[in-house]
Amino acid sequence: MRTITLIVIHCSAVRPDQTSSAAQIDTWHRQRGFHLGIGYHYVVRRNGQVEPGRPEYMVGAHCQNHNSHSIGVCYEGGLDARGQPADTRTEEQKVALRRLLKDLRGRYPRALIVGHHDLNPQKACPCIRNVAQEYASTSAEN
Repeated sequence: MRTITLIVIHCSAVRPDQTSSAAQIDTWHRQRGFHLGIGYHYVVRRNGQVEPGRPEYMVGAHCQNHNSHSIGVCYEGGLDARGQPADTRTEEQKVALRRLLKDLRGRYPRALIVGHHDLNPQKACPCIRNVAQEYASTSAEN
């Protein structure tokens, strides 16, 4: 069993007129050489639907040097209409993401919730200003 110390939030880096389901991301990741497919454990769609990706028991492929001890969560979006990084989460995504994080923190209470850019400052992903602050109150008790 893996010891999970991080829950890493990502965006799929698509514009508002583009989609990125777990199945699409699986295809993209396989095209990039990820032999096990999708590197994220969950994908949160714009309509709030949470799609499973890689099973939690498997090491992800979403954040170099942190995959062995983390869960990767990706929200659909992250770019504005011009292709620039932006927090494009819908209200449905925000609700679903908070619900998912609450569930994950219930199972991994010591895990810190961070954005991809917190672990790799060269990344704009997940295009949320301060992930740790926004989700600091997310716990199984709240």
